[in-house]
Amino acid sequence: MQTLTKEQRRAWDINGYIHLRGVFDGAEAASFCDKVDALRAQPGYEPTDLPRGHYGWVEHGNPDTESFMDRRDILPYDAAFRNLIDRPEVFDLVVDIMGPYLAFSMAQAIVRASDPEFLGYTHTDGGEGMRRVRVTESSHPLAMKALYFLTDVLEPDSSNFTVFPGSHLRPFPELDEPVITPTTPGAVPITGKAGDCILFSHSLWHGPGRNTSGQARKTLLYNYCQMFVRPYDYGLAADVVEHCTPRQRRLLGDLGYDFRPGSYVYVPEDQVELITGPGS
Repeated sequence: MQTLTKEQRRAWDINGYIHLRGVFDGAEAASFCDKVDALRAQPGYEPTDLPRGHYGWVEHGNPDTESFMDRRDILPYDAAFRNLIDRPEVFDLVVDIMGPYLAFSMAQAIVRASDPEFLGYTHTDGGEGMRRVRVTESSHPLAMKALYFLTDVLEPDSSNFTVFPGSHLRPFPELDEPVITPTTPGAVPITGKAGDCILFSHSLWHGPGRNTSGQARKTLLYNYCQMFVRPYDYGLAADVVEHCTPRQRRLLGDLGYDFRPGSYVYVPEDQVELITGPGS
């Protein structure tokens, strides 16, 4: 399997994120854009009147492909979404960062519309509880995400994915600081091309910036966690796992036996071989 370069490892340890360029070519990024656009015509989990971070089942979305969308639990819709779980160019590096005792816990398609009234926001992943759990630069993370750019984000104010480098290692914001926003000093708005991917830690403060570019930003967001962490989205949905490879099935929670006390903490003997093998 591929491993981080020395420069990538240093960026991960110090900044809490890595920018991978050209994971997709232009044609593949455009194909994923089309698949994301097609989700609007199908029912699924979207933000509703539930508290932030919770999703309700909706029957119809806004058909305008440049309007806001936040679709969760997307693996059932298309084989391409399932196969992205362990795409080697990214997954190999995830394993190098997290170790082999990991699971896949969330897949999300997001469209950030051009909207001058939306000012953006910042947060950490995993809710208020995991926000308070930080690990040292020599430790495996509890969770991390891969953010795939499906459209170019080349200028400021284009709903840039915005991060606070190093915030994964310390209490942030500090007690005497105001509410953190994408324009707070220290924020880094990331630019990149369709097909790039950002790997980042769950405890890194991040979020979308404002978008006045006239174009929507479209992304896919995939989350990985240690096996003992509860997934965001997935149980063992039969309509998903029956189409998956053995490694993908394991990442989605198929241990090869029915649940018993100790499952997902003490892992199957073939875990390392299955995760680091060829993936077929």
